[in-house]
Amino acid sequence: MPGIGQSGASEAPHPNSLGVVISMPPALDAELGAWRESYAGPGNGVVPAHITLVSGRARRSWAEAAEHVRKIARTATPFTVRLLGTGTFAPVSPVVYLNLERGAGRCIELHEQLLAGPVEHLPQFEFRPHLTVAHDLDPDTMARAAAEMAGFEAQLEVTSIGLYDYAGGGWALHEELTFGEDGEP
Repeated sequence: MPGIGQSGASEAPHPNSLGVVISMPPALDAELGAWRESYAGPGNGVVPAHITLVSGRARRSWAEAAEHVRKIARTATPFTVRLLGTGTFAPVSPVVYLNLERGAGRCIELHEQLLAGPVEHLPQFEFRPHLTVAHDLDPDTMARAAAEMAGFEAQLEVTSIGLYDYAGGGWALHEELTFGEDGEP
């Protein structure tokens, strides 16, 4: 999850930082990655496409927070996400994103379950599940991304969540947690 930052009032990522995301299947990730790179430019560190559920930190210990995330994954069931068209957070935040036409409610439920424990999420804005296409780019590029992706449509089955940590000074996948299965401690 390189590039996923700390939310809101939290300081820049630190050793207790953690992220929980829904990753895209390989073919969809490649397609979205090509679009996203076309807007940001080659070599600009475009992160893999994902839907962020939490970007925050452990309230007490990272291990305790990670076990809470595993517990949520063990009790979760698969669901479908349908991406359809674009939206923007402008002028509040320079982001163009893909809408979750289906599955947003389940993402919100997972977000709330994750926060009902030792995981802290200090958002600058209200949580809204989305998949970022472009952010912090010049206005013409942002408008082009919104227009070119307006007809985009894809569907995926969500069967797991990725738990990321910032232990080594950068975001790294700690473990992929399949719904209904025990994660590795």
